Amino acid sequence: MSKTERIELRVSAEDKDAIAAAATMEQVTTTEFVRHAVLDRTRHVQARSDRTLMPAEQFDALVASLDMVDDAPNLARAFARQRRFVQR
Repeated sequence: MSKTERIELRVSAEDKDAIAAAATMEQVTTTEFVRHAVLDRTRHVQARSDRTLMPAEQFDALVASLDMVDDAPNLARAFARQRRFVQR
């Protein structure tokens, strides 16, 4: 894939040195280090927006509740009422 777009980032001297040192440890350029870090975070954020996270106990209770019969009295009353609108 061709890299044609540019993003500029302003950081403090200390942050720049820390990023450069980490890139050296990983044996990649600073640009590649930052790009990979940003893309990893991007994938994490996108994955979280596609999923609902909850504790295992809460999930188990949710699944168990799907098997429980609910009389839904408010819903039954709503359906028992005479319709206000008639389809023609």
